[in-house]
Amino acid sequence: MTSKTTPATTAKRVLIRPDAMQKILAFAGLIVIFIGFSLASPYFRQFDNVVAILLSTAVNGVLALGVTFVIVTGGIDLSIGTVLTFSAVMSGVFIVDLGLPVGVGVIGGLLAGTLCGMVNGIVIAKMKIPPFIATLGMMMITKGLSLILSHSKPVYLLDTPAFNQISMGSILGRLIPGFDIPNAVLILFGAALVASLILSKTILGRYTFAMGSNEEATRLSGVNVAT
Repeated sequence: MTSKTTPATTAKRVLIRPDAMQKILAFAGLIVIFIGFSLASPYFRQFDNVVAILLSTAVNGVLALGVTFVIVTGGIDLSIGTVLTFSAVMSGVFIVDLGLPVGVGVIGGLLAGTLCGMVNGIVIAKMKIPPFIATLGMMMITKGLSLILSHSKPVYLLDTPAFNQISMGSILGRLIPGFDIPNAVLILFGAALVASLILSKTILGRYTFAMGSNEEATRLSGVNVAT
């Protein structure tokens, strides 16, 4: 006799999968931490404190989303922090030193970071340099360029409040009074949503997981793993 498969049985099998259990345990750990801090301090659950925590993790969160794709493929990126610094310095140079509009400066900073990523990719994929060595070199290069371009001094954008409003302003607060969540937090959640959709719903996401599982098998299946 064959056992009859029911929706409850199917759901149970899905939940006991190793990858599903990892997600459940991670989420459960987050809930335990939230409950623990809530019991330790009555101020933890206040709206301003939650917003402050989200704001303090926004930058690292966006960087983590980007490096997730690298880690999924089995690679590593040591230059992510210094590339961020280099991109910020380039934006400051465009806006403060060259007097360009804020929008142009922001785009210039993004393009600078994109260029660094392209160089890393070319060196690793085409020249077959190990990711550890390639990104270590990029880390040192961008660190040195940042110091040279900024003359080892902070770049202040005091005369361009619009630049600060990109992250610290609150579009949501204008729409819903009293709900002043900084734009940086919204950018983080938006980027997380886009990254999740790419990894789970697109061909690029499937290829990314495939390369991380077995790059040679992915290459033999017809996927160009070098691009």
